[in-house]
Amino acid sequence: MRVPSLALAMAGATLLVPASLPVPAAAVPPREGPVARGEGAVAAAELLARLGRCHQVSRGRYRTDADSPATVRVCGTRDAVYWKADLDIDCDGRPTARCNRRTDPMFSAATAFQQSDGRHLNAEKLPYLVVPAPSRIWNPRAHGVRGGSVAAVVYRGKVRYAVVGDVGPRDLIGEVSYATAQGLGIRADPLDGGVASGVTYVVFKRSRMHPIEDHAAAVAEGERLARRFVEHE
Repeated sequence: MRVPSLALAMAGATLLVPASLPVPAAAVPPREGPVARGEGAVAAAELLARLGRCHQVSRGRYRTDADSPATVRVCGTRDAVYWKADLDIDCDGRPTARCNRRTDPMFSAATAFQQSDGRHLNAEKLPYLVVPAPSRIWNPRAHGVRGGSVAAVVYRGKVRYAVVGDVGPRDLIGEVSYATAQGLGIRADPLDGGVASGVTYVVFKRSRMHPIEDHAAAVAEGERLARRFVEHE
């Protein structure tokens, strides 16, 4: 169940990164949209096996929905943080055919982080995930997580790479963009899409994509970080 998150997102975003990501010196044509090529070189089973037993880095636990108990811990390794939760659909950002006020009553035309050209992200085309706003439960930035950080989202044997693209409520976790869900084969409708459990989110510490909208580059970097993670952790 999604809840309106823009106010919390914008309040928390300043604690994660500056209001927008730096513009690169040379213009880089954005390459948006899911890119299947290259994804899957590191098997989901390999990645999950490396996570091991949870070393909890959050002080408390998160809810997956506003009316659910707090059960989700954020765990940490030397090179990554991860959590296991449900998956809700974030359709916020630039209005598109599938993400707009008609398709999503909670739609917001803004995301906590923006593209290199200053525009808000495109949830229909760009795979991204949402992290909770900094709180007493957990401060993502203190663990090397910020806007543009590279992540692997794992579900039923599939691995899809994404970036941290939005910030949500301080006490909720487990949300991704329309494009991320679609890439995992999950129903992406913001009203009744998503899944109730079984999704693992792995964010690689101190990673960051420039520009944030270049998904092909995020896939390549995600594959590199995932391979290093499973081989050298």
